[in-house]
Amino acid sequence: MSEPDDKPPVKSTPLGVAGWIALVVLVGFLGVSILYAIHAWTALSNVPMSGMGWFFLALGVIVTFAVGAGLMFLVFYSSRHDYDR
Repeated sequence: MSEPDDKPPVKSTPLGVAGWIALVVLVGFLGVSILYAIHAWTALSNVPMSGMGWFFLALGVIVTFAVGAGLMFLVFYSSRHDYDR
């Protein structure tokens, strides 16, 4: 038998004016950050990096990915086991 669900149903409402303004501002921030990243990437294209620099860059990417994956695992685990009430 399944237990009765005591959560209220989620109502879908359209985005209001403030929501659209926030969305436009956030998309603008995303666009500016992408343009800055492209500018920084091309400006630093001639900078040499040693083997140790590449090693630590890869290590930083791996650790960052592991932390993000671990946090997402904890979010889903707590949601499945009702620890987030």
